[in-house]
Amino acid sequence: MLQALDGAGLKPSDVTVVNLQHADGRTALERGDVDAWAGLDPLMAQSELESGSKLIFRNVAFNSYGVLNAREEFLSAHPDLAQAVVNAYERARQWIKDNPAEAVALYAREAKISPRVAELVLTERTRLDIDPVPGPAQRVVFEKILPVLVADANVKTEQDARTAVDSLFEPRYATARSAT
Repeated sequence: MLQALDGAGLKPSDVTVVNLQHADGRTALERGDVDAWAGLDPLMAQSELESGSKLIFRNVAFNSYGVLNAREEFLSAHPDLAQAVVNAYERARQWIKDNPAEAVALYAREAKISPRVAELVLTERTRLDIDPVPGPAQRVVFEKILPVLVADANVKTEQDARTAVDSLFEPRYATARSAT
């Protein structure tokens, strides 16, 4: 949302931002309590398909990617567990690519969403071809939003934010991933 506002020449102070949990944002939009909602799937897809909400803006270049996070202490103490989790994600990613219809059915059943919503999310909005190794692609996204975060006082200084970004990525687990 901050990137979209910035791209339109607006500041967060130019709109009334109501910070809500994603499900509450969907409800607020559908009730007419807010004029727009920056949400996540599958809630966005549900709102579109089941309640007639309109997707008015999407910029895949603003994607901050789905990443796995872990504390440094955990990675030091349990590198084998971290690798096992990354390997499980890689197996799942490959299985979804190889079995899209089964993946949609499984997602719908387990997430308790309609097959239409599951299909929209998995086949049209989920990118399985993105390199799962964290690094330059994710860094570019964070570097783009740093000035916006500083201007909105979400971080103290741009240098503090850059220092944090420099320590965010640990590619060794994804680089060593195994789909077996």
